[in-house]
Amino acid sequence: QVQVTESGGGLVQSGGSLTLSCAVSGTPFSVDVVNWYREGPGKEREWIAGIILPGRTRYSDSVKGRFTISRGNTKNTVYLQMNDLVPEDTAVYYCKSRLRGGELWGQGSQVTVSS
Repeated sequence: QVQVTESGGGLVQSGGSLTLSCAVSGTPFSVDVVNWYREGPGKEREWIAGIILPGRTRYSDSVKGRFTISRGNTKNTVYLQMNDLVPEDTAVYYCKSRLRGGELWGQGSQVTVSS
């Protein structure tokens, strides 16, 4: 059974860092695209970063220069390194992985940045 597992969220002070991970398991096939989205309090879900594996990346203007999306050493694992976090980054973060043309969403990870 294919499963998507997100981890790494939490509470951090302004200026701090967190790393989220997104792992797809239960399949012999490889994920080829992963995108990260976030949904802040009272806001719509927005796209923030994407990677076409192995390493072609794009970022929204809101996170460019602070966040880095990268491929993990473990198959079908992608990371989102978040630096210089600010309270406006507080949101539930979701990864979306493309596997054999289908899309798989993670369960969401809460990131809270205190001022």
